[in-house]
Amino acid sequence: MNSPSYIGRFAPTPSGYLHFGSLVAALASYLDARAVGGQWLMRMEDLDPPREVAGAQGAILRTLESYAFEWDGEVINQSHRHEAYAQVANRWVSQGLAYACTCSRKQLQAFNGIYPGQCRNAGHDPQNSAIRIRVPELEYRFVDRAQGMYAQHLGRDVGDFVIRRRDGLYAYQLAVVIDDAWQGITDIVRGADLLDSTPRQLYLQELLGLPQPRYLHVPLITQPDGNKLGKSYRSPPLPSDQATPLLLRALRALGQTTDDGLRYASPQEVLAWGIKHWNAHLIPRIRHLEEAELS
Repeated sequence: MNSPSYIGRFAPTPSGYLHFGSLVAALASYLDARAVGGQWLMRMEDLDPPREVAGAQGAILRTLESYAFEWDGEVINQSHRHEAYAQVANRWVSQGLAYACTCSRKQLQAFNGIYPGQCRNAGHDPQNSAIRIRVPELEYRFVDRAQGMYAQHLGRDVGDFVIRRRDGLYAYQLAVVIDDAWQGITDIVRGADLLDSTPRQLYLQELLGLPQPRYLHVPLITQPDGNKLGKSYRSPPLPSDQATPLLLRALRALGQTTDDGLRYASPQEVLAWGIKHWNAHLIPRIRHLEEAELS
């Protein structure tokens, strides 16, 4: 497939409706792609059906359209990609790179999220078990375009992590790596809550012999209590009739200086202005930004 030098994507989870935090991430990825004439793809990360909200996918796409976002190509659903994930997971099990794990969440509570390796050599049947990838005792690091150098020791800080759950659903870490490569993604722009997932993804990319995308993690918009905006905290969905002021607010959250005349502009005009004036170097070098601090 012939590809331009930049292919980006936005990949929301249909577990709720788009809120202001979603808008900031979508806008950053959109402007970063369009400012250099790149493609912007749309992917639904519908990996966890029990958490999905009926009608959320359609509502997300309609909201993006009402805010004047335009994506390239068809919308890809990860729920249609299970065979690709299964091929990789099964191959790694057969190669000894991954193994079956029967540990329950309750058993692992005492280990603060770092898997202690209890099932590494147990030889469990993977049929009705979770599958974990063996991680090396190595530090993985990368330079993020907004957050700078980030490093994580996989063995010490993470431990062997799940790539397929016991219920047969595939984990985000595996799916995102496979699908980003499949779609030819060159640049990943997303919220800083996923910064600590990136070293795990770098390791999976290495195992698969894939090129490493460029990364840009934008500040996560948070509630006064420090929790991110989201369905769990009843963050209000984006109203279609407030597209222009909310786009301008999202631009300011991303450190972009806006023109006063844009208050009366259409969403299409705001995005066109944003593309022309986009400067990723102005994004705040912080991981969290409280929504109440934004004008």
